[in-house]
Amino acid sequence: MARPRPEANVNHVTVHEDFVEVRRLSRTTLAGLWFIVVMSAACWLLPTLLGLPDPHRPDWTALSSPPSAAHWFGTDAIGRDILSRTLAGGRLSLTIGALATAVALVIGLAWGAVAGYAGGRVERAMVRVLDVLSALPFLLIVILLLALFGRSLWLLLAAIGGYVWIDLARVARAEAARLREMPFVLAARAAGARFDQVLRWHLLPNLLPLGLVYLGLILPQAILVESFLGFLGLGVDEPAASWGSLLSEGTQELDVAPWSLLFPAGFLVATLAAFQFVGDGLRDWLDVRGAS
Repeated sequence: MARPRPEANVNHVTVHEDFVEVRRLSRTTLAGLWFIVVMSAACWLLPTLLGLPDPHRPDWTALSSPPSAAHWFGTDAIGRDILSRTLAGGRLSLTIGALATAVALVIGLAWGAVAGYAGGRVERAMVRVLDVLSALPFLLIVILLLALFGRSLWLLLAAIGGYVWIDLARVARAEAARLREMPFVLAARAAGARFDQVLRWHLLPNLLPLGLVYLGLILPQAILVESFLGFLGLGVDEPAASWGSLLSEGTQELDVAPWSLLFPAGFLVATLAAFQFVGDGLRDWLDVRGAS
């Protein structure tokens, strides 16, 4: 009786193993992922589903009102609903964090791939640029730029994205330098593939898992930087609110309306912790896959 061909079960085993590996994600990682999904859905959907008040419209009959049936999270000093403002702030903070993270991923992976694959003087020069940028008080520069040119959303995105991409570029460079000596890259070069073709077809696709891990690490960092800038008054313009600007307002009302600080702070801390759990879990999962 003829043996079955070894290739027959390759695809089945691969799919099964991938499914098993997804299930290996820790409960903490999955809980963090579910929290992020629920939090994002709540920020976008709850105001409509619950018929919440306009986050910018004051209620002059409920100034600094504590949590109640009418205002679940209470109101601030001018009667604005804290729940509405917290969810609106979450929408803005998550959006800015996601867009800034996308900027950082594109710059970091591209910079690292070019530096790692080019090698030689090009690599050394690009690494020196990273060293110089790392030595600069970048957050202070961001604050100065926002103070000089005004609080522009695009400037804010570029500033935050430019702040959080450096570590990713370093790791991507090291990984690209390792991939440069792999047989499939050497074979592509021997077949006459151009520099940009090797980058597009071989290096960048193999750097995407690294980008996935850093997505969970950079995104909370971007949200934290945006919140810090908002706390300093350098975030988005009024009447828009982010979690950072809500924290700034809450500290000014801490004596009369502590809930105006506690609820936005709780949402921010819980979201950052969830992203951190997801980032750590993805990193461990991909480390296990790489080792196997």
